Amino acid sequence: MSQVTRLFVEKKPGFDVEASQTLWDLRHNLGLKSLTALRLVNRYDISGLTGEQLDKAAVTVFSEPNQDNVYKEVLPTENDWRVFAMEYLPGQYDQRADSAAQCAQLLTQGERPVVVSAKVVAVKGDITDSDFEKIQHYMINPVESRLASMDKPETLDMPVTVPERVADVEGFIEFNDQQMADYYGSMGFAMTLSDLKFCRDYFRDEEKRNPTVTELRVIDTYWSDHCRHTTFLTRLEKIEIEKDALTSVIEDALKEYYDARDEVYGKDTDRDVSLMDMALAGMKLLRKRGLIPDLDVSEEINACSIEVPVTIDGVTEQWLVQFKNETHNHPTEIEPFGGAATCLGGAIRDPLSGRAYVYQAMRVTGSGDPTVPFKDTMHGKLPSRKITTGAAAGYSSYGNQIGLATGQVTELYDPGYVAKRMEIGAVIGASPKSNVIREVPQPGDVIVLLGGKTGRDGCGGATGSSKAHTESSIETCGAEVQKGNPPTERKIQRLFRNPKVSTMIKRCNDFGAGGVCVAIGELADGLNIDLDKVTKKYEGLDGTELAISESQERMAVVLDPKDVDRFIEYSHTENLEATAVAVVSENPRLTMVWRGDTIVSLSRRFLNTNGVTQVSQAYITAPDENNNYRLQTPKELQGLSKTEAFKANLARLEVCSQIGLGERFDASIGAATVIMPFGGKYQLTPQDAMAAKIPLEKGETDDATAMSYGFIPGVSRWSPFHGSAFAVVESMSKLLAIGANPLKSRLTFQEYFERLHEKPERWGKPAAALLGAMTAQINMGIPSIGGKDSMSGSFEDLDVPPTLVSFAVAMTKASKTISAEFKKAGSQVIYVPVPVDKATQMPMWEDLKKMYNAVYALISQGKALAASVVREGGAAAAVAKMCFGNKIGFTFDHELTSEELFAPLSGSLVIELADGASLDEGVLSYKLGVTTEEPVIDIKCGKLDIDTLVEAWTGKLEKVFATKADCPRLTKDIPLTTQHSTLSPVIKTAKPKVFIPVFPGTNCEVDTARAFAKAGADPQLLIVKNLTPKDIEETITQMEKMIKESQIIMFPGGFSGGDEPDGSGKFIATTFRNPVIAQAVTELLEKRDGLMLGICNGFQALIKLGLVPYGKITDITEDSPTLTFNTVGRHISHMAYTRVTSVKSPWLSQVNAGDVFAVPISHGEGRFVANDAMLQKLIEGGQVATQYVDLNGKPSDDIAFNVNGSVCAIEGITSPDGRIFGKMGHSERKGDNLYANVPFEKDQKIFESGVAYFK
Repeated sequence: MSQVTRLFVEKKPGFDVEASQTLWDLRHNLGLKSLTALRLVNRYDISGLTGEQLDKAAVTVFSEPNQDNVYKEVLPTENDWRVFAMEYLPGQYDQRADSAAQCAQLLTQGERPVVVSAKVVAVKGDITDSDFEKIQHYMINPVESRLASMDKPETLDMPVTVPERVADVEGFIEFNDQQMADYYGSMGFAMTLSDLKFCRDYFRDEEKRNPTVTELRVIDTYWSDHCRHTTFLTRLEKIEIEKDALTSVIEDALKEYYDARDEVYGKDTDRDVSLMDMALAGMKLLRKRGLIPDLDVSEEINACSIEVPVTIDGVTEQWLVQFKNETHNHPTEIEPFGGAATCLGGAIRDPLSGRAYVYQAMRVTGSGDPTVPFKDTMHGKLPSRKITTGAAAGYSSYGNQIGLATGQVTELYDPGYVAKRMEIGAVIGASPKSNVIREVPQPGDVIVLLGGKTGRDGCGGATGSSKAHTESSIETCGAEVQKGNPPTERKIQRLFRNPKVSTMIKRCNDFGAGGVCVAIGELADGLNIDLDKVTKKYEGLDGTELAISESQERMAVVLDPKDVDRFIEYSHTENLEATAVAVVSENPRLTMVWRGDTIVSLSRRFLNTNGVTQVSQAYITAPDENNNYRLQTPKELQGLSKTEAFKANLARLEVCSQIGLGERFDASIGAATVIMPFGGKYQLTPQDAMAAKIPLEKGETDDATAMSYGFIPGVSRWSPFHGSAFAVVESMSKLLAIGANPLKSRLTFQEYFERLHEKPERWGKPAAALLGAMTAQINMGIPSIGGKDSMSGSFEDLDVPPTLVSFAVAMTKASKTISAEFKKAGSQVIYVPVPVDKATQMPMWEDLKKMYNAVYALISQGKALAASVVREGGAAAAVAKMCFGNKIGFTFDHELTSEELFAPLSGSLVIELADGASLDEGVLSYKLGVTTEEPVIDIKCGKLDIDTLVEAWTGKLEKVFATKADCPRLTKDIPLTTQHSTLSPVIKTAKPKVFIPVFPGTNCEVDTARAFAKAGADPQLLIVKNLTPKDIEETITQMEKMIKESQIIMFPGGFSGGDEPDGSGKFIATTFRNPVIAQAVTELLEKRDGLMLGICNGFQALIKLGLVPYGKITDITEDSPTLTFNTVGRHISHMAYTRVTSVKSPWLSQVNAGDVFAVPISHGEGRFVANDAMLQKLIEGGQVATQYVDLNGKPSDDIAFNVNGSVCAIEGITSPDGRIFGKMGHSERKGDNLYANVPFEKDQKIFESGVAYFK
């Protein structure tokens, strides 16, 4: 038993951003005004390190001398402080503790130590016992965390109880109906009682034995609504439609559905009428008619997949583009961070399992009002604010770590989402078609489990998300929430991108809902699974847990036996575990063996029944023709003057700015983003859709994918039928607004509805929505080729609004993409409405096609400068937001009615025309007005100042998603250093080698290697392996060898070790302090005149090593400069304007001092901090290379430009001689036609300069 040592680590004043924010949160949102001070302290219990190792780790791994105070064993507190600690529940993944242990192992190169972390909270003020309990309740979510003991444990070894053998359910096959009902009530199954009786009959009549507990849990999981869509597959024996003025169009759609069934299946079909059939009817009909030639058809269904031509450096080849939407509504509701993180993780794994490289994401969520005070939160619920901020942190953390550009983030606020949050992640992936080999598994084929290990997290997740939930059930379902590990999924992304690996894979399934029993169980009809071979996070798991655990970042891969060893070897080179766990058998049964016992043996025929087919009826109620939400002025604006209403409209929750939310998400990683989420020189105009170039490791392409969404809760609440039809239209119009052709798009739907029970009028809501979406598909000729349903949107007597979100995807050209912000003064602006039939209040489909063709032609010919789609907020909000990006004014042509200004006429377009341009006269459009130089919006009955409107628009959510923060005043004027470097290496080379280490969590290695290769260098990547001490030893040996053979060392960006423990770049810095590596670096710099570059996470590593500003690896002191958390207290993704202040560095030899560039930034810890003496030394030495500047090119102390609050607006610094350069901005994220909606030059020629130095 190893001795346990306890460390407390606390941020010093000025660095304690999280503590300051938590204090503000408790005072303002919890109402504890008497709270005067708060401390947050990270507590680490550590075993497995010697005293000397611990002393070293304490100041390198667990803390930083210039940012942290460290206390050993005892945390000093005064008597007037009240203290508690909180920790994750046992078995929950703790990235901080895991990263600390991994980082310490890199330091010692021995066995991995054991680290357990907790957060200590100390509060001061006039705090009653009730207040103290309230703080604990507010900060600790019992689903994932608990109060931690203040006593230090004697050991960190987890107590392991050897699990008992899996028991049979005695007497099960003889249970009468009452006994069955009693048993059913005791087990918490998601399946119905009739399903359980069906199981009884199966085991009695066919197996002639009692089932094991595991078998019933496996069946319950396999048949859950989440896995098998049992609600959507319920047979609808009767569909009735209420008679009223607007229901004739719904009746026509129902007839259209029945006609489609006749055409697709034949008139004598006995196929069930169901929600699922309605969802697929449009696609099946269009496919039957030969109208989906690009559909990639396969038995292996991983995601929506289309075949597209991609031209790379002039050569065209076939690619597969795969896209998928995923929800984690229930998990995010009860554990926001983990639920949202694994929502994205699960969405990524679907196309990834199809061997696609996932490169862009969209997030669409539904929430209650996050500004509602904590005291008004419904009992049994987390506050909407905590859910929405926690979910944003979780999703962004996962996406930012894995290296996935999130091109659009939108939160829809509606009181119905108090019932249950909506959390949707939609992603796009692509790969050369030649990389994907799909074959039917054969007997003898081996199934390899790849990636993460198995724990108790996620046990029952599929069934949990399929159940109805009440206040009491929420308290018992913590284990149902999966935990994400994005660095592992990043490794799988890299592995599957290698065609030598991907072409070995016959079939692949990701571990999402259901774990082993579903992920492996779906791969073939006959399977023998050895649960003893499933790798575990810890001992003590029983057979049932191994069978159904939904631990994340795992793939099940079917391989020919001859390929297994080679596949495992390739996996190991990516620092991934891979283990053969199952064999395909000829006998069509799912069999699982654990500790020598067969604990599951089920016939495939029985499993594939999906249980008892449920039967129900649907009654579609008529929408009120006089209460169409789409045509109305919002209630909050009624009674106001138009001038007052114009401003108030922008401050509505449904319309207001979400920049503080959106900028948490990295939008530029992958160097493929065509338009940033917010456009214009002020980066204030939200874009209607996202676009990204096809992801390449080499070469250039103009081919890009575009994705958009459509949905307005208020329209769907009025009429699910109309709401879904207009959701389709809105999504297609948004594609058009950025220059993609909506008539070539493909759709995927997200359905989210209340629990339907046995009430026909509730079943009528999804039925109506699916019929509306179907008629849109058929009439526009655009299919939905995938989707996801979630049918548990209820909490006690609350229901979510009827929700069908339409996602639209199309191929487009990066060079032809336009954006939403007005481009110049003096432009004519037109309004192009969606043509609507007044009798049915539905789109006139043929006229809509004509409109789309005309507008697409206009944009394709370069005659439209900007375009945006009307949605919530109406034309008024669309125009205002188009003005904001460049602060261009607008004068309306004439005074509009309130309905014309504010009604959410979704799908209509506002278009800024190029000089002399006009829309086809055969398409209805109106002159809306003209753009002006003066930053004022003139609505004819009043004028409104743009800055005042921006303030109203951005203010509503400022206290939830902050954009404003402290920024230090500029105290020093840093002169330009204009003299270029004259340094030159003794040994020249035309193609310098660049060593790029890839640590767990590094995510910019591909972008960096591409940038160096295009500049003429030879990039050499090394995957850092750390699964075992031997791996670390081999990595260090290989690293030393590669450094000795290189001329340049490059530290790429990312989240090495997840930016943990509580600090970025520690993995890199710890490894490079190894004496062998440190010596190799010294020789490269001092004997071979080499160069070093570090960007973002790499800059953080350089500064932690002392390489900048000192020019050598040295110990860090309290006075050393550092990079720390942004003053806004969150991650920031933005285009930063930076000035080249000094060209002393060889890295800046091809630009001039004073040049200004727009460079993507994406970081949470980018704030440069240094004391006055160090600043003066850097200035005098010309070591301040780059600074954040305003639009006039002047260094800024405005947080809008100095985005992280850096002292003297410093973005990058160099070593004394300039050969080592560290900067926060991602200069490697460059290419043709990127970030087109933000001005200024983007390429600083850093990589070309580095290569030129050696010539």
